[in-house]
Parts: sequence; structure tokens; C-alpha cells
Amino acid sequence: MCGITACVADDDVVDTVLTGLENLEYRGYDSAGIATLNGAGVRVHKREGGIDELVAEVDGVDLHGEFGVGHTRWSTHGAPTDENAHPHTDCTASVAVVHNGIIENYAELRGELSAAGHLFTSETDTEVIPHLIEDELAAGNPPEAAFRAAIDRLEGSYAIAALVDGTEAIFATRQGSPLVLGVDDGRRFLASDVPSFIEFTSRVVYLHDGDVVRLTPGDHTITDADGDPVSRPVDTVDWGSEDAERGGYDHYMLKEINEQPEALERTINGRITDDGRVALEEFPEGAFDGVSEVHFLSCGTSHHASMYAQQLLRDRGVPAYAFTAGEYATTPAPVSEDTLVVAVTQSGETADTLASLRSANARGARTLAVTNVVGSTAAREADEALFIRAGPEIGVAATKTFSSQVATLTLVIERLVADVTGAPSEDSEAVLSALQELPDLVDRVIRQSTASSLANRYAGSDGHFFIGRGVAYPVAREGALKLKEISYEHAEGFSAGELKHGPLALVTADTPVVAVFSGKHDRKTLNNVEEVRSRGAPVIGVAPESADNVAAAVDEFLAVPETHPDVAGILANVQLQLVSYYEANALNRSIDKPRNLAKSVTVE
Repeated sequence: MCGITACVADDDVVDTVLTGLENLEYRGYDSAGIATLNGAGVRVHKREGGIDELVAEVDGVDLHGEFGVGHTRWSTHGAPTDENAHPHTDCTASVAVVHNGIIENYAELRGELSAAGHLFTSETDTEVIPHLIEDELAAGNPPEAAFRAAIDRLEGSYAIAALVDGTEAIFATRQGSPLVLGVDDGRRFLASDVPSFIEFTSRVVYLHDGDVVRLTPGDHTITDADGDPVSRPVDTVDWGSEDAERGGYDHYMLKEINEQPEALERTINGRITDDGRVALEEFPEGAFDGVSEVHFLSCGTSHHASMYAQQLLRDRGVPAYAFTAGEYATTPAPVSEDTLVVAVTQSGETADTLASLRSANARGARTLAVTNVVGSTAAREADEALFIRAGPEIGVAATKTFSSQVATLTLVIERLVADVTGAPSEDSEAVLSALQELPDLVDRVIRQSTASSLANRYAGSDGHFFIGRGVAYPVAREGALKLKEISYEHAEGFSAGELKHGPLALVTADTPVVAVFSGKHDRKTLNNVEEVRSRGAPVIGVAPESADNVAAAVDEFLAVPETHPDVAGILANVQLQLVSYYEANALNRSIDKPRNLAKSVTVE
């Protein structure tokens, strides 16, 4: 959830490291720091607050070096303070370390080190690492051996980068936390995520758990946990720095909402044949023969995409279950070799989802990762992977990735149903046709939406309730999540029939209810609308534009173009994204970097 960046070069890297930190702000953080090495010792500057405060602190300071590491911290062990910010150093200030993740045995290690005379200045788990390296150096081990010996003692998840005085290199490793290497002619980069260095190079190496990398200007070596050399391919990402910039929009979130037509074009392109069949290169006809049930594992927005897919499969007669990954990892459902377990994760690095995926792998299930990131841990560790092709997403609140996840899962479902049942689903041709039209329909929603004026009227309400049935239910859940994430307003999503089983007690004239309609089960949802209107609550209906009965029954109406009901939820979700964005903007919230949240949650 924190951000690591690093650079080695033949000249000063301070500005490059600071730029890398700024490019990682979207991951969420509450303090930042930088350490450099230039032959005259390790220099560290760090402080609570924003990166602009760190930049102001080092401006005018004689800080330079050919080796630099930087960090944005999101507090886990210890409050956000200058002392708890990274990098952390040893007693002699000759070792500087940045770390993402959680060291689970840090209390034991800290007790041992303290008893041996080491002095600690922070409350963090990370600080044990430089002191462990210090001990190994004192025992006569060379720097790389000292680094290896230190990480061998750690339990938990981590990505670590370290500077050691007197050594012209950066040492780094990962175990359960993302770390990617950037390759340029005379420079090498490290980062938690590619956007950190994408403006400098598009050539990347995705490191594996247990890899230890040694960076020097213009070169790198990778070895495994035993010290044996390993080869990792150099890939080229297919997007550039302009894709990770705001491009004239006030916020990344608004830019990414508007990018959904193009993202969906990439998602669908080449995956539907001219005669209306699914064409997934990774999964030809018969690829899912023998599958008896499907488990979806996911968190947050990805979980709502999984709930959507679960409903589609159940409607087609295939047993399907959407589990929150944090629960599945600790209380897993029974699986067999005929169970398909689908891990849905935007980053491919979500800790809970990876833990659940590993559990499914260990118990013999067939596993599939549906993710946005080629080379991610989920893509490598699952038996198979399918990429949603949404492009980079910087805003913490996921938007275009949800749309692309649902579209990708719909394609997988149509392929799977044909294999499992022996024939395409009854509506397969109509659903696939609707998917092909989806980019244009989403574009219409964005251009014609009246969400801005509506949001201004309801911003600051006591609470918001979202309801829906079938595929509209996960869309209602996702709409509530978006609103609470970026506006900090209370919002809850319910199955429409559940509102009267308790939550109705909270409905007042100052609690707008957003009712989502897909074209299926609409009459029952309209009954629920009458229940809340009779209690004085204003109702906002999101429905196909021809739904005159819905428009007549609600106080506000947000229309979406006519399409197949199984696809209509994606269009409704775009309207709800816009409602959330404009409400948050009216309340002057930090939309791209909401409080307490991070883009990629890499700790359990």
C-alpha cells in the first residue's frame, strides 16, 4: 500500500527519485522520504505529510547522489510521524532501507536487537531490517551477503530496497509485495508500480518472490533465494507516460471515467467473431470442459464485478459463488479438480486475493487470474490468466477497470457456458452483440448524463441508499462504495428486497435512495421504490431510457441507452460513477487520493 521508488545512474538521481515519488502518490500515503549515496555517506531526508513538503525540505540542501531510494508510507505500525517515515537507518546511519509490507516477527527481532544494544527511533516494523544488516556487516559479511542474511530472518510480506555506505549498488528483494525493475541504457529503476518510472523507460522486468536484485548504473543481476543466477525477461509496457497523466482533466478519476469507451474497445477487440461467437485465444472451444462450479475471489470493486459475474452464471444454470478474498483465505470453501477458481484483481497484487489464490492452488482447484497487469503475481501464480486491457488506472477509486472486468468476465462466461452445457447460452448472440455496442453506449452515457446537477442537489445528505436486483444489485453495491470512498458520505448498497428487513428504519426525507434497474425484475424493484417514497425519501432511478414506468415513479431519473439487461448494469454503473464524482467535487474532497485508502492493498 506504500510506494517504493529507486534509481541508480552515473549522475545525480535526486530529481528522478522525487519524480518517482510524485508519480506514486495515487497509491496513498501519509509521509515520504528519500535516501542517497554518493561516496560520502548515506543522506536521509523524510517527513510526515505530502511529497511537496519533502521537496521543499530538500530544496536548496546539498543533497545529491548516484544511488537513491524513495518511499511513500501508509501507516500500519506506528502513527504518521517524521520518525516513522521511511527510509530507516541502522545505529551508524550507514544502512538505509525502504520497505512495503508487514514484518510479522518484528517484535521478536526488535527485542533481540535491543538486548544486543541496538537503539530504535521509530515504532515501525521496518526499522529492524537495517539493524539486522548492520549486525551482519559487523560480523564481516560483505554487503550483499549481509542483505541476504537479514532478509532470511524476516517473516511476512515485503518489498525492500537498501543502500549500504561504501557500496556502489542498491540491493532489493520481494516476497508477497510488488516490486518491478525498470531498464534504461545508463540507468536502472525500482518501483512498486510501473507509473513511477514510465516517463523514463517502458522496459520492465517483473521480479518474482524470492528474487534478489543488485542494481548498478546501466546493469543489474538477479539471483534466487539460494544465490543462483536467474533470468527474467525484459518486457515493454504498451502505454506511455501520457496515459498516466491527467490530460487536462481536473482529476484522474474523471479522466478514467471518460476513458471507458476506449478501455472497453481494447477489452473486447478481437474477442468476438464476425458470426457472433466468443474468440478467446487463451480459451478455445472446450477449454472449460469438465468445470462443475466456479468460485470468484476478489476484494472491493473487483468483488462487485465478481458478484455481477456470479449472477450471470447462475442465470445460465452454472453454480457460481463470489467470495470476499479475505474470508476465503482463512475459511475456504470446498473445492475439487472440477472447480474453477477465478481471482479477479485489478493490480494482480492484492494480498488477500493472492492468499486465497494460493489456497485454491494448494487444494487442487483449477485457477484463473483476471487482471489488468501483465507480469503481476496473480497472473504468474494462477494456472491461467486473462487480461482486461483497461490500461493504467491512477485514481484510487476504480472506474474503467470495473467496466473492463465485467466485460471480460462476460466473455469468459459465454465461453464457459457453451463448454459446460454443450451449447451457447440462450441469449449468447444478443449479449455479445450488446458487448460490441458497449463502447458507443458508454460514450453516450458520459456525454448526455445529468449527474452533475443531480449530485449538487443531494451532496451533504444524511445518508445514501442504493438498491437493485439481479445484476443491478452488485451495481448498487459498487455505486455505494464509490460514493463513500471519495465523498466520505455514508452510503450503503442493498438487494432491493432487503431494504425493508431493517435498513428501512434509517430512511428519511434526507436519505436519497438510488434504485438501479436493468430491465429484469423491474416491477419488484418498483414496489420497493414505493416503500421508500411513502417514508418521504427522494428516489433517484437509473434505468433504460424507455422505462417510462420507472421515470414516472421516481423523483430524479438518470437514463441509460437501451441494451441487453445483462449489459445494462455496466451503463448504470457509469452514471453512478459520475454521481459520486460530482458529489465529492461539490464537497471539495480529495478525489484521487481519498483519506485512509490506497490503490493497491498489498497487506492482509
